[in-house]
Amino acid sequence: MQKNTLEGKAKTKNGIKRLCFCAVCILLEVIFMVSMITRLNEYAEIVNLLTRLLGTILVLALYASDQTSSMKMPWIILILIFPIMGVALYLLIGLNGGTRKMRKRYEKIDSRLFPLIPANRDNLERLRLQLPKAGSISTYIQRNSSYPVYRNTDITYYDEAIKGLHAQLADLAKAEHFIFMEYHAIEDAEAWHMVQEVLEDRVKAGVEVRVFYDDMGSIGFINTDFIKKMEKVGIRCRVFNPFTPGLNMFLNNRDHRKITVIDGKVGFTGGYNLANEYFNMTQPYGMWKDTGIRLEGDAVKSLTVTFLEMWNAVSDKDADDVDVEKYLTPSGYRARQAGFVQPYADIPTDDEQVGEEVYISIINKAEKYCWFITPYLIITDEMTHALCLAAKRGVDVRIVTPGIPDKKLIYNVTRSFYHGLVKHGVRIYEWTPGFCHAKMSVADDCMATCGTINLDYRSLYHHFENGCFIVDNPAVLSIRHDLEKTMQESREVTEKYCSGRSAYLRLGQLFMRLFAGLL
Repeated sequence: MQKNTLEGKAKTKNGIKRLCFCAVCILLEVIFMVSMITRLNEYAEIVNLLTRLLGTILVLALYASDQTSSMKMPWIILILIFPIMGVALYLLIGLNGGTRKMRKRYEKIDSRLFPLIPANRDNLERLRLQLPKAGSISTYIQRNSSYPVYRNTDITYYDEAIKGLHAQLADLAKAEHFIFMEYHAIEDAEAWHMVQEVLEDRVKAGVEVRVFYDDMGSIGFINTDFIKKMEKVGIRCRVFNPFTPGLNMFLNNRDHRKITVIDGKVGFTGGYNLANEYFNMTQPYGMWKDTGIRLEGDAVKSLTVTFLEMWNAVSDKDADDVDVEKYLTPSGYRARQAGFVQPYADIPTDDEQVGEEVYISIINKAEKYCWFITPYLIITDEMTHALCLAAKRGVDVRIVTPGIPDKKLIYNVTRSFYHGLVKHGVRIYEWTPGFCHAKMSVADDCMATCGTINLDYRSLYHHFENGCFIVDNPAVLSIRHDLEKTMQESREVTEKYCSGRSAYLRLGQLFMRLFAGLL
């Protein structure tokens, strides 16, 4: 196994320790279950009856819930067929949103932060008058995630992650007051070392620097002493949701966001993490396609709030910020570009799937074309219907997925969705040079999104995500042109998946589709 792959990196000392810990936890769980079964053997009928009764109540509650059918049916079938395992798994990972304690904590933090963001209702009204279909989507975002739409912001689009990294390094070196960085994955290697060198220099200049990462996302990339190393050089560091199997009911929800904020004036987001493979320094899956954007101006305030939300809500054991207003002062910037931008975030602790609803809204509002690029395509019936209906209306609907997978099982599930889409007119492309990790959409030359939200259940239902809704800005056409170039480098597989499939393949894909929401 190559050392430069994620799997190879997992075979570090840190990875071995965590693997051993997981094995011990699983062994203890098996011993407990065997012990319970043998001791309660004489009560087997009562236990079976109680389990099925609980399963029936759970199934009825699921059936009556507001979840989409794609999320409900796999759990209902699993609980009915395997009551004990199904109930246990649902209680462990199916109760999306984590514990009540965590939900209350996020509500408390948000109640402090969101009133500090300007409502910008004049911007919203102007957008609704200028471009009604985009204005309605912007209204939805503001009402359901509390993030307003901005003007006075310049946007730079990067069609390669390495371009975004170089721009970040240049802006980080100019920081005067604070630097906030939040990433799903950080690899303690060359790309990060370039960033860390600049951060250490800024710390010496008196700049406040904070780094925040997801433990599961970085588990094969960094050692457990990473926080100590950062604190030693003056960089404040926190980790989201440490990996403790069997002990953490919030384990299924991960921080998938990618955000850099510099002095509240410049912000970066997009699909790439701070690890070598995202910048093609290593190539475990062929070429890596990723993208990002740079914001300068008023809209950076929303990225700052998004970071502060996670930093302060991650643990009640850490000291929260007392004075957050100092990070949200006016930028004083005067933008050169016209147009609108609306950074937004999505959390799994509420009942609103903002990421999915924004995508579905763009599909429904599209009149000429609607294109997507995503590393994974595992979608609900509602999104499938929206895509197919748009294609049947005559909208040019296209989706770009990887030509080389990073996870073969997920790749097979992704391909299982092709036939149901292409038979209704959706066109599918696979990017042949390698793995495309970008998460973007563009429609009708007037609106686009760029951020961290994949077209899969994990991003849409389980993870903390962020994105940017961009309207009537030059970045929209930049995204369109990049997707055109990407499709020229891809093979179109539309015709291939229009034809019928063998009964064996259909059965396998139906099974994978059924439980796709549990992956």
